[in-house]
Amino acid sequence: MFSDYAVPVFYTIGRLTKAILALAFTWIAPAFAASPKVVAVDVIGVVHPITADIVGGAIQQARREGATLLIVRLNTPGGLMDAMRETIEEIAASPVPVATYVAPSGARAASAGFFILESGDVAVMAPGTATGAAHPVALGGEMDAVMKEKVTNDAAAYLRSLVTKRGHNADIAETAVRESKSFTDQEALNDHLIDLVAPSDAALLASINGRTVSRLNGATTTLHTAGAEIVTYQPTLRQRIISSIADPNIALILLVLGALGIYVEFSSPGLIAPGVIGAIMVLLGLSALAVLPINWLGAALLLLALTLFVLEAKFTSHGILGIGGAIAMFLGAIMLVNSPIPEMRVHWPTALALTLPFSLITVLLASLALRAHRNKVETGSEGMVGEIGTAVTALDPSGKVFVHGEYWDAVAPQSIPAGSLVRATGLKGLVLNVEPVQNQNGG
Repeated sequence: MFSDYAVPVFYTIGRLTKAILALAFTWIAPAFAASPKVVAVDVIGVVHPITADIVGGAIQQARREGATLLIVRLNTPGGLMDAMRETIEEIAASPVPVATYVAPSGARAASAGFFILESGDVAVMAPGTATGAAHPVALGGEMDAVMKEKVTNDAAAYLRSLVTKRGHNADIAETAVRESKSFTDQEALNDHLIDLVAPSDAALLASINGRTVSRLNGATTTLHTAGAEIVTYQPTLRQRIISSIADPNIALILLVLGALGIYVEFSSPGLIAPGVIGAIMVLLGLSALAVLPINWLGAALLLLALTLFVLEAKFTSHGILGIGGAIAMFLGAIMLVNSPIPEMRVHWPTALALTLPFSLITVLLASLALRAHRNKVETGSEGMVGEIGTAVTALDPSGKVFVHGEYWDAVAPQSIPAGSLVRATGLKGLVLNVEPVQNQNGG
């Protein structure tokens, strides 16, 4: 009888075990499944060409690591229009959904930053932040009325295109361009310019979990961000270097110090190192300034300052050339970059930090030159005049003398016995002219 009931019982137990294991796996598997990953990248400061490169690098990292979302944290006063468009193109082409996020509290996304904020698949602001003020301005000069209207209309149309595709309020967004209107986080939310307000990255991810977003290419995707791991993109060394020298203050320092290094090389040929380092610094400075609106009067004043410093070191002007160079350098530094954005201008402390050391160096060189001019010449034929020596042989009128630690052929206007003291009166070729020293016994 055991054999009659054993098979059904074991069969039933086997099926029950499989069901229990399947149910347990359903409960336990999510705990061991890899949590979703989110990549975050910071856009801080002026929007310039390297900004697009950094955002593009973050997008590539998000794609490689299979991230569900890229967060672009914004804290910018604005920047260059071309750089802004390149950054938006990177966001639009991203295979990974992008959330643009003005953070932390107190941050802003003004001017070009407003465009970038509106380009995200999800636009978010932290409490206490601001955005807007996106009216285009001319960098490096005033635009005439016709050109100003063209640029404004172009910017407004570009913004309307972005905002409309994101389902935001295009009419109110356009006032940021035409009227330079700004918005707080709550105003932007109430006016349907952003999707939500979140105090932190974690709150942002929790709020958008399960949200379906429409990409600029028309595709839709559902975001799964609950409990996601946030990885911050680290710019490459090249990106960090270019981002640093894009600051006009750093660029100006590199340019001036590089010019000084090249001057030192020309003044003392053969040193090599100052010339090589100086040339590299000048090229780095010029590459940064090339994308900035340069005021050529400021550039001319800087060139005049360097010229005056060189002349002060060459000629004795009792500090007049040095003072003129200091004034020209300070004014040139302040006027060099003509931009309505304070972060894109050379700051007063930087101008002073460059001017004062150069002035001190010029004063030092001038004082050394003046002191050398007053001192007796110690080298060459002039340095021999007046030196006292000893007649090694009798001079009648020629012979040998020992002067200035060396033996010389010498001639004298009269006979001088050996062992007598002589004074050098001149040098003709390698023959020393001497005369007897009177009162050789000290009498």
